[in-house]
Amino acid sequence: MKFKSYLFAFLFSIGISHCAIGPTHGLLFTSNSFAGEYNTNNDVEYKKEATGCQKMILGIVSFGDAQAGSVAKANNITRIASIDYSTMSIFTYLYSDFCVIVSGE
Repeated sequence: MKFKSYLFAFLFSIGISHCAIGPTHGLLFTSNSFAGEYNTNNDVEYKKEATGCQKMILGIVSFGDAQAGSVAKANNITRIASIDYSTMSIFTYLYSDFCVIVSGE
């Protein structure tokens, strides 16, 4: 009986823990791209695109850089036209990544 209680608690915690992973999330597999923000003046051309990702393995180790500003700076994007996002996860905690996609000049 104790095992069932622990199993339920574990599965329940997995079920409620995807709030920061994107607009939708699957327990077994997720692969989403979704819109972020854009330059409302519409005066910046889409000449370059750069991606920065954060990765998580086994829910224990997380690493990477998904800051729009640092991704733009590292790729010589001086004016940002849009910032979009993508996520991918396998079995929720086995492996997941969150990426920011920066476009601009």
